[in-house]
Amino acid sequence: MASESSFDVVSKVDRQEVDNALNQAAKEITQRYDFKGVGASISWSGDSVLMVANSPERVLAVLDVFQTKLIKRGISLKALDTGENEPQPSGKEYRLAGAIKEGLSSEIAKKLAKIVRDEGPKGVKTQIQGDELRVTAKSRDDLQTVIALLKGADVDAALQFVNYR
Repeated sequence: MASESSFDVVSKVDRQEVDNALNQAAKEITQRYDFKGVGASISWSGDSVLMVANSPERVLAVLDVFQTKLIKRGISLKALDTGENEPQPSGKEYRLAGAIKEGLSSEIAKKLAKIVRDEGPKGVKTQIQGDELRVTAKSRDDLQTVIALLKGADVDAALQFVNYR
């Protein structure tokens, strides 16, 4: 009797790396010439990132700097949720809040399970466990196929594959 192999599909973000990216972006914003005198800043606001400037274009430029720093630190942009991506006026300044998404929502987990069921190899089973998805199969090759399939899937979450055994 061959034992079953498995792995978990999760969506986790290294908070320290996000914090480092935010600090690098804040440092660049204070030093760059095109951000001088426009009140541009980026900071933590509870669990979300708050970007502020005196015009919507400047806020989007701050967002672009932050996204560049996230990419350099190996964090997927799918983990950053800025909502409708429109800076909101607040007095004389414009603000944009971006939340860091962690964990698979039940809709995304169901979508991933459906992808595995429909397009994956036969005999592969999925099980939703809280905010992660466990994938089991008799063959490790089938699991490798599922990982490749899920990496190519278009889902609104940064996926990682852990506990491969």
